[in-house]
Amino acid sequence: MHKRLLSVVLAVLASCLMLAPAWSQQASTSDVKSTPYGTIVGVITDSAKRPVAGATVTARRSDGTGIRGTVSSSDGVYSFADLTPGGWIVTSEIEGAAAVASYSLAVLPSKATRHDFVMEVPGLAGGVASAPPSAAAAAAAAAATVTVPEALQAPEATSGVDNFTPFAYGDFTWLNGSPRTHAPIFDTKFFTPEIRFDAHYMSDFNAPVDHTIVGSTESFRSGEFQLEQVSFGGDFHWNNVRARFLSMMGLFATTTPRNDASAGVGQWDLRDAYRYLSEANAGYHFDVNHGLNIDAGIFVSYIGLFSYYNFDNWTYQPSYVSSNTPWFFNGLRIQWFPTNTLKIEPWIINGWQSYARFNGHLGYGGQILYRPQEWLSLVFNNYGVGNDNLGWPGVTRIHTDDSVLVRYYNRPENIGVSKAAFSFTFDAGCQYGQVGTPDTPGSFKVHCTGGPNRSSFLGAMLYNRLWFDHDLFAVTLGGGAMTNPGRYLTLLPPINGADAVSGSPYFSENPGDHAYQWDTTLTFQYMPKEWITWWAEAGYRHSDVPYFAGRGGVTPPGGNNGSPQDYTCESGATAGTNVLAQATAACAGAGGIWYPDLRKIEAKLSVGVLVKF
Repeated sequence: MHKRLLSVVLAVLASCLMLAPAWSQQASTSDVKSTPYGTIVGVITDSAKRPVAGATVTARRSDGTGIRGTVSSSDGVYSFADLTPGGWIVTSEIEGAAAVASYSLAVLPSKATRHDFVMEVPGLAGGVASAPPSAAAAAAAAAATVTVPEALQAPEATSGVDNFTPFAYGDFTWLNGSPRTHAPIFDTKFFTPEIRFDAHYMSDFNAPVDHTIVGSTESFRSGEFQLEQVSFGGDFHWNNVRARFLSMMGLFATTTPRNDASAGVGQWDLRDAYRYLSEANAGYHFDVNHGLNIDAGIFVSYIGLFSYYNFDNWTYQPSYVSSNTPWFFNGLRIQWFPTNTLKIEPWIINGWQSYARFNGHLGYGGQILYRPQEWLSLVFNNYGVGNDNLGWPGVTRIHTDDSVLVRYYNRPENIGVSKAAFSFTFDAGCQYGQVGTPDTPGSFKVHCTGGPNRSSFLGAMLYNRLWFDHDLFAVTLGGGAMTNPGRYLTLLPPINGADAVSGSPYFSENPGDHAYQWDTTLTFQYMPKEWITWWAEAGYRHSDVPYFAGRGGVTPPGGNNGSPQDYTCESGATAGTNVLAQATAACAGAGGIWYPDLRKIEAKLSVGVLVKF
C-alpha cells in the first residue's frame, strides 16, 4: 500500500511539469486507444441458497450505450466478459418469478465485479429450476402476480449510442461542475431520487478566536467539524410534466440567504421562507427538435462554472469568479435543444441571486452550451438589464461569464495518469447609472470605466486536473483573481453578524472602493466509488485590503449586539451610528471603538467527505 501511495505521489510531483509537449502528442491519440475490458460475474440462488439454472441475465450500460445477455448455468453461475468500463445494470429473469435488478455496477478495466442474485422460483427442486409450469398453472401464477404500476417501473433502456437525448452521446462525467455519477442507483419512470451529504473539517492558519472564516461561499468555520450540505429530493417526470425539488440543510441554509440584499425590499421574510430550498421548480417538456423545456421556480445559477454542490467540482474552494457570483436564481427558465450537442437557455429572473426584485426591472440573461465532442465543452453566459442594488433603482448591472473545458488526455486503463483536463473561465461586468435625483445633494453617477465612482468586475480562473489509477485518485491545481472596484461582488465579511441588507461600517461597498484578490488551491480527491469522494485541500488567498478574519476574529466582545450597521464599542455595546466621528464620541466612556481583526492573507487546510446518490 505504501509503495502504491508513493508511486501516486511521485506521479503527482512529476505532473507539475504537466503541460510539456509530450501531453499534446498523447492527447491526439489517447481517445482512439483500445480500452481493457472488465467482467461481471455472480451466482443466482433462491432463499435456501439452491442454485437457479436457466435464468435469463441481461446487462445494460447505465448510459444506454450497450446491452449483453446470457443464461445462468446449472450451478447458477452467470458471467459477462469483455465489458467496457463504466456503469452496468444487471437484470435476472426466469419464468414464474419476479425479475430482480442490480444497482449500477462499476466495471473497471482488467477487473472482475461480482454481484449475486436471490430469486424466489416456484417449483425449484434438486438444485435446478423445474420445467415450465403447465398452461393452467401459468395462468394461475399470472393471476396471483402483483403488477408493478408503470410509474414505478424502471425507465426503458436504450441500446447503442443515444444520439437523440442532448449530450447523451458521450461521457461528460469528467467536467468541472458536473457530477461524476453515470446513472442513478434507483430510478423509475415517475421519480429519480437524489441525496447529497457534505461534511468537512477546516483549519485557518490565522486561527480566529471566533472560528469564523470570511469571504467565501464554501468555507465558514475554522477548527470544527461541520455539515455544509444535507439535501434530499429529486426529479419528477410523467407525461412530459416536470418538477424538481431538492432541500437544503446545513451551513448553506444560513450562509447563502445572508448574501441576498433583496430581502430588504418590502414585507415577509423571504430568506426564512426559502432557506431550506436549494431547488424547487416545475414545468413542461415539449417534443420540439431535441427537446424544449419551460420551467419556473428556484434554480441553481447558470453563472460561474462551478456547481453549487461541492461533490460536482474539481476543488472544494473555487476561486472568486465562481464563489462571488450567484448560486441560485428565482424566475423562468427556457431550455431549447436544437441539436444533441447544443443548448440555448434564456432566463427571466427576479435579479442577481435574489429571492425578490430589488427595484423596477427584472433581470434577463441566458446560456449557450455547446459540446461538439466528448472532450470539449464551451459555455457562454450573459446577464443584463437588472437593477440589483438595494435602494439604487437607477443603476443597471451587466455581466458575462464564459468557460472552456478540455479533456486533453484519456487512457482509463492506466495505473499512472489515466485522464487529464483543464477548465478556464473569464468574467467581466459592471454597473452604470444614476444614484439619487440628478442635481440634488448626495446624488452621483456610477460608471463602468474610470472616474471616482467606478463599479466594475474583471476576473479569471484556471484549473488543471489529473486522474490516476483508473480514475481512482485525482489532483487539481489552480486558482484565479478578480478586481472589483465598487466591491458589489465582493462578499461582505460577517462582522457583528452583518449581511447584504445591513451592510457594515467596517467594510464599505461604495462605488470606487477598491478590491483586488487572488487565490490558489491544491486539491487531492480519492474516489473509491462513484457516489463518494474523500478529499484534502490546501488553499491560499490574498487581498489588497484587510479582509480575512485574523486572530481577533470579527465578533464583538460579548457576541453580536444586533446592530451590525453601526460601529461597536469595546464594551460590546452599539455606538448607535455608522458615522465615525459620532461613534468616537459615543464610545468614549466605553473603552473606545472596537475594530474587527482583518488581515490581507488567509491560508487553510481542509479535509472532508462528499456523497451523492
